Amino acid sequence: MENGSENWSVRVLCRKLIITSKEPGLQWLIGSPFFPPFTIVSTFRCLHTQSGDPFSPDYTKESGDLRALLLRGFDVIGALLIGNSNWEANAGKAANAAFRMRNFLSGDDDRGNCNMIGAVADSTTGDIRFFVSRSEKSTNLEVITTVLHEDNPEKYICEKGCLLRCELAMNLPIYVPVNRPSDAAVIFSSATEAVVAKFKDPKATYIVEGVNATFPEISQPFILRGAALDYGADLSDSDTKPLSCSYFCSKSKPISLDKLFCHQHESCSATIISNADTIQVNVLLNKSGNSQNSGAPVAEYFPASEPAKLLVVSYKLDVLCYAVKDLPVAYAVSKLIIPGLVDQLNMMNNSVLPNLVTQHPQLRPYHFCPPGVLHPITVLYELSYGEIEMKQGLFNLAMFALITWGTQYMVEIRKSIHLRLGLPLDRPLLLTANALNFSMTKDSAGRNSIRKGSALLKDVHTEIPSSGVSGGLVSLVEGSYEYYHYLQDDFDDSGWGCAYRSLQTIISWFRLQHYTSIEVPSHREIQQALVEIGDKEPSFNGSREWIGAIELSFVLDKLLGVSCKVINVRSGAELPEKCRELAFHFETQGTPVMIGGGVLAYTLLGVHYNEASGDCAFLILDPHYTGNDELKKIVNGGWCGWKKAVDSKGRNFFLHDKFYNLLLPQRPNMV
Repeated sequence: MENGSENWSVRVLCRKLIITSKEPGLQWLIGSPFFPPFTIVSTFRCLHTQSGDPFSPDYTKESGDLRALLLRGFDVIGALLIGNSNWEANAGKAANAAFRMRNFLSGDDDRGNCNMIGAVADSTTGDIRFFVSRSEKSTNLEVITTVLHEDNPEKYICEKGCLLRCELAMNLPIYVPVNRPSDAAVIFSSATEAVVAKFKDPKATYIVEGVNATFPEISQPFILRGAALDYGADLSDSDTKPLSCSYFCSKSKPISLDKLFCHQHESCSATIISNADTIQVNVLLNKSGNSQNSGAPVAEYFPASEPAKLLVVSYKLDVLCYAVKDLPVAYAVSKLIIPGLVDQLNMMNNSVLPNLVTQHPQLRPYHFCPPGVLHPITVLYELSYGEIEMKQGLFNLAMFALITWGTQYMVEIRKSIHLRLGLPLDRPLLLTANALNFSMTKDSAGRNSIRKGSALLKDVHTEIPSSGVSGGLVSLVEGSYEYYHYLQDDFDDSGWGCAYRSLQTIISWFRLQHYTSIEVPSHREIQQALVEIGDKEPSFNGSREWIGAIELSFVLDKLLGVSCKVINVRSGAELPEKCRELAFHFETQGTPVMIGGGVLAYTLLGVHYNEASGDCAFLILDPHYTGNDELKKIVNGGWCGWKKAVDSKGRNFFLHDKFYNLLLPQRPNMV
């Protein structure tokens, strides 16, 4: 080991460097060629190993997974070995693994020639040390003495760079001889190579434009001819910049950067796309030229020399890349977009080839920005398998008996990605409904505009004052919800519909967390569900009868397959005694709670409980509000706020002469 002549430092952007400190193994350290050396953006767990050895990666499988997940613009810059404190030996193993992985990923590129991080974490103490290796198999490691942790990594990434996206739908027709079906693979590969060649054709055209409607000053589209692309240029070369990516980025100060990668809210995807600088690249492969002579259209006929079967393989490529803003557009297209298209096309081909003649796979790439990962990832899904989704009357034990092999396969894919990224295994973070939404509409001025969702207020509790409880623990709802209350949608339910509105808020939570895609039901649909399960008579439909916690649990089970826990208290005076149990619910389940007592129903969003003093407060979302959806009016009026069981004037919020039922919806355990 050497101390080295350079003062090495490593900058850590990701907040969770070690996915787990208990299991020995390798983790790939992800960085970017656009950032200073040894800037760690994220970490991916190594899942594929040889002979059960956690320190011996299966590089073929690992590189295939990483090539699919990682956006161009991010790469492996090192490896972290979790084991014992044999620092130097383990650091050498980690660095050598990183060099080999980079070589597998680089292909014909020159990305393999650089220094690598060899990091070691003691699985017992969690202590981490970093080293630099200048070449594969090197025995001379240099100590990294300085470790910097970025305070606002999201802002760091977004201010330095932008996203580039390219969609390309295409049909690939091939003729397969009927008597020689084994030739299909060769013919298919040849057709694919022809498409790849078109990407680099001098007559190919790339239309580049900014898509951020938030900033109307973004420049007009730019047409880039294939002949202008410099395929041999260094990715980081920026000495000559005829036109840089910044041309298509916001010229004004970015907004809401601190919330850009917020993963607790349904609007996260829309926020990323609407606030981040995103550049759209469209590729036109068909070409025609000007002719000196006039002539009529001509159709050419190529008869098959032997009996053949026509196969048409449909693709929808969708490539997302990351680049610094001062990178020339020609370099970005030639070194990021085009290689990304080629990689994705080849990955799809590898999936299609085994069953090319007998099946027609529906492969589709999706982009996600899951919690804890500072950059989007790409996942390739086979849509013909479908997804496990909570649908009406299906999410129960009988459903699992009917799951097809294909659906199980999709679940295993999502589970493996959760394990690789260190994501929880009880959250549907990678369902297609959770993918980044790039859908655009046009506003009145003709500019691109992100497709809008519900107009209802979301997450109104984020603006309320403190609870008034000193010390203790605040436990809140996890994720987004919509505020449903009296008189919405021009429907008069004042005096009887508070429990219906609380149920609508709860169902909106499950919808916004993508556990379900059903619409939030109306009062009539809620009543119909209760009639269908036999809890109510047909005359209940269209009535103004109250419902309570038990009816809500029936509807949640009927419509979503969600199970619920019910807490009964004999008097409102006993509710503070349930604060510890409620805090545990919010910490482990995170779902809104319905409180029903007498003729009133509320939605509970959290509790603040000081176990030592017994002081507590309840975060109440009141469905009895009848005004307009004005956040300031709602907060100032106390329609969403902290309520103590007994306020400073001695008044009881919960009635002492009424019993209460608390409905605690349970979060489904699914990926």
